[in-house]
Amino acid sequence: MTLPFFVLMAGLMGAAGVALAATAAHAAPGAGLDSAAQILLVHAVALLAGSAAVAAGLTWRPIAIAALMGFVLGALLFAGDVTLRAFVGHRLFPMAAPTGGSILILSWIALSVAAAVRLVRG
Repeated sequence: MTLPFFVLMAGLMGAAGVALAATAAHAAPGAGLDSAAQILLVHAVALLAGSAAVAAGLTWRPIAIAALMGFVLGALLFAGDVTLRAFVGHRLFPMAAPTGGSILILSWIALSVAAAVRLVRG
């Protein structure tokens, strides 16, 4: 994966997050879409910042790229599951949202490890 892919995904996730936030406020209040919107928006910005950190050499690239992939996968699983449940009435698959959340937690830890490795290696 190259960094432009993550910038592309950040744009799409940001747009989806804004759309879900508007839907949560106007069309489906109380359906849980606000949490899906928040996850997408926060991790869209995290993708941009993480990509910039990789490009600037602030992280060890292999682990940082894995973390960025985790941001995409985790956010899509979490938001996709919540959104599908709100609009269709069933889940993406059992435990999809918690799995996405766990992937996001691990990805944040991985990004920290990528920075720590860069600090140690110089």
